[in-house]
Amino acid sequence: MLVVDCRLRAATDLFAHTWDPVVLAALRSGACRRLELRAAIGGVSDKALTEALRRLCAHGLVERRAFAQAPPRVEYTLTPLGQSLVDGPMRALGDWITEHGDQLLEAQEGTGEIWSSGS
Repeated sequence: MLVVDCRLRAATDLFAHTWDPVVLAALRSGACRRLELRAAIGGVSDKALTEALRRLCAHGLVERRAFAQAPPRVEYTLTPLGQSLVDGPMRALGDWITEHGDQLLEAQEGTGEIWSSGS
């Protein structure tokens, strides 16, 4: 059971950082440079994007490719592992959000009122 627990924690950690799934989704369409990613995502700071890209590369989900040219060019792309995450669980979560997102927001709004009035 310990191995399963470690794998489950490793998998859920992929969604623990706000920008990581967003960056993965943005890379779904293909290789991008950092500025292209920032423009596609919107609202992400340069620091947060850098941290997300480093984490995703360290997890083997994103590949960083540096091209030997002047000026230097770096592109980020999904690895096969990253592509399988985007096409599998993230797509399923997206389908679920499309179907139940309004209910989720309504429930969160209702819960927020209960918790804030009790404080």
